[in-house]
Amino acid sequence: MDDLTLVVGARKISGWTNIRVTRGAERLPNDFEIGMTERFPGELNAWIVQPGDACKVLLGSDLVITGYIDRYIQSMSASGHTIRVLGRGKCCDLVDCAAEWPNSQITGSSAFQIAQKLAGPYGISVACDVSNLPSVTQFNLVIGESAFEIIERICRAASLLSYELPDGTLNLTRIGDTSAASGIQEGVNIQEVSYMRSMDNRYSEVNAFLNSVDLFGDLGSGDGNLLITVKDPNVPRHRMMVVIAEGRGYGEDIAKQKALWEVKRREGRSSVVTVKVDSWRDSAGKLWAPNTLVPVLDLPSLHLKASGWVIGEVTYNLDEDRGTTADLLIMPPDAYALQPVLLMPVPADVPTL
Repeated sequence: MDDLTLVVGARKISGWTNIRVTRGAERLPNDFEIGMTERFPGELNAWIVQPGDACKVLLGSDLVITGYIDRYIQSMSASGHTIRVLGRGKCCDLVDCAAEWPNSQITGSSAFQIAQKLAGPYGISVACDVSNLPSVTQFNLVIGESAFEIIERICRAASLLSYELPDGTLNLTRIGDTSAASGIQEGVNIQEVSYMRSMDNRYSEVNAFLNSVDLFGDLGSGDGNLLITVKDPNVPRHRMMVVIAEGRGYGEDIAKQKALWEVKRREGRSSVVTVKVDSWRDSAGKLWAPNTLVPVLDLPSLHLKASGWVIGEVTYNLDEDRGTTADLLIMPPDAYALQPVLLMPVPADVPTL
């Protein structure tokens, strides 16, 4: 059976009684919480680690997190002595800490290059498998923003997902095309499953407008500032949403893209499968991983059969009651579409070229 090994320096600690390790394509950083119960007096004294220690977490022989121990918690009661260890991947420093760059201005750089510049001071590598990224002419850092707040914004502008790899690298990519070796099938590997279909966050039409007020005139604008209308034919009643352009010039284009994105992403997120499977691994022995396609979702009791849906998040669990399980969050690819963003809105009184 798979076990979790916590590596701190030259020490390798295993035999944990409770395990939770979570990785995701829409979360940063990856994190873990593990616990151990003392079987005889003094046993846990040998396993003392310190908050701030660099560590690695392995499931079996597979590395899943490279990062740091955040908290070490010891508890005692009449029935025994326990410890809990909580930690996160290296990218935690991008989330917790302020962005650093000389003069707070970056020019002529792509999202990949900007991410490298901001991750460098914290010793974090950045990987990107997307070529021909657009160059940002000028980007000004806002003092006090975290490095990841800025990275996330520039990644949205470039339509990139940003999440952490097992070795602590920040990965910039798009929806993957790699499939797990096996699917999620009722009666085969499912312990629990729920399938949510929703309508409360969808709209029959999304209108993108240039301005938030009518043009100044006795007869109003006659919708002269309407840029685009995008309809969702699967919404059964009239429900309207409005998107306002963030600025002139490119802001109008971004507003149009946002209207399309609102319909696309909301439709994708109206179908969500959460499932607990009986193993950390697929049929080929590979760990279930975020941003991986599920070749088949076969849930006849819930009236669903689909393929090519994407694992957005996976949590590896171990407890004394249920043994080794994995919780998967699965949605259609459109659910992971990234919101367009205008990095530098142009004020209304500045003419565009």
